[in-house]
Amino acid sequence: MITREAPAIPIRPAEPAHRSGRVAVALWALLIAATFAAGYLLRRAGLATEDELPPLHAEARGEPHTWQLYPAIAVAVLYVALLPVLVRRLTWRPLLVAAWLATLAWTIVLALSDGFDHIAKPLDAPTEYPAGLDPVRADPAGWLRTFTDRLNGYPTHIRGHPPLPTLVFWALDAAGLRGTTWAAVVIILVATSAVIAIAMTVRLLAGEELARRALPFLVMAPLVLWIATAMDAFFLGVGAWGTVLVAFAAKRNRALAALGGGLLLGSLPYLSYGLLPLFAVPAAVLIAVRPSARVVAVLLCGCAIVPVAFTLGGFWWPDGVAATYETYRVSRGSAMRPYWYFLVADFAVLGLLVGPAVAHALPSTLAPLGRAARDRVLPPVPTMLVGAALLGTIALAVSGVTRGEVERIWVPYAAWMMVAAARHTPPSRGWLAAQAVTALLVQSLVLSEW
Repeated sequence: MITREAPAIPIRPAEPAHRSGRVAVALWALLIAATFAAGYLLRRAGLATEDELPPLHAEARGEPHTWQLYPAIAVAVLYVALLPVLVRRLTWRPLLVAAWLATLAWTIVLALSDGFDHIAKPLDAPTEYPAGLDPVRADPAGWLRTFTDRLNGYPTHIRGHPPLPTLVFWALDAAGLRGTTWAAVVIILVATSAVIAIAMTVRLLAGEELARRALPFLVMAPLVLWIATAMDAFFLGVGAWGTVLVAFAAKRNRALAALGGGLLLGSLPYLSYGLLPLFAVPAAVLIAVRPSARVVAVLLCGCAIVPVAFTLGGFWWPDGVAATYETYRVSRGSAMRPYWYFLVADFAVLGLLVGPAVAHALPSTLAPLGRAARDRVLPPVPTMLVGAALLGTIALAVSGVTRGEVERIWVPYAAWMMVAAARHTPPSRGWLAAQAVTALLVQSLVLSEW
């Protein structure tokens, strides 16, 4: 990748973690165990029958994976040993490429423990977007114009989302990339590239040192288990690249970047209704940087492009929200998933996605919020990014529309929370190993639909 070794880049130790970090890890483990135990009891009582293994939309493996995970274990050991070295030795651009490739390999090797056909298999389900492509192929404009009126006749995931994800699959098909294998490749490539976008955002706003400390944890985040293959992973990539373009535009006063960032961010509500709270993350970027009025104006124009295009095409977003909510309200998933259980359990799933390293760092990462409010100053950038992502998940959980299946829904939010792990003092191999063990245990014991 490089012709000569870059000089070692010193990375200062992070601030000492708050003592409550150990308590947070204990609570993290207790919350996960308690919600699975409660889910088992609810299911036995007939009160949570939509999911085989609540709070996950998954089932327990009859026989846990053992030898199937040997390649993933080998990769995990290699990463724990080498990632801290690469972070210190590689120059910035080669490091970003290495991080992307490492994330890609980690995602794929975990998925391959279920066999070579598993990567595309989730997209072949009758509930997924490809199952409803025939009406789009016949008349894309007519399909969009009548989308809300004919919503009940579409597969589950099309009914539960705005039209843009389905149009992404249609566009791939029209471009000659037919079949779910190509769709899976695109999803994984876009999703794993978010590691680059998030690291670049942190570097722009808080400096390269902090971005380097965050990178190993971005690579080894347990959330990669749901990158192959859920469309929400694609949403992660779109949101992350939109945010980094906004950060670049705000810091460098670049109108073109603002337009591109606005275009990507403006597409989020048309990819998923549940992505609206994700705007808290780019909003935190704008608050931290305070860009020029010119950049803000161009950004807003960019954000308007997708909504205007869909409105002119015949899809009115508020009507889509209302229709989707109505189908959800009368669906089996809504009726069979108790609100109060999932209000708590959804955060246990979030804990699985981010892992114990983030749980340990979260109290000290969020602690400056209180001081900032008292002193009427902005908190540190990592606190703002992590807090914004967490706020988005709280808003969705309280709304009650994310009861279950959040292992995929949380992916675009959880990736930003990985920035909290940058508080760990390098090389942090113990915490990296804990992240890897979390992912390996879940993959060994749980058979997910995604």
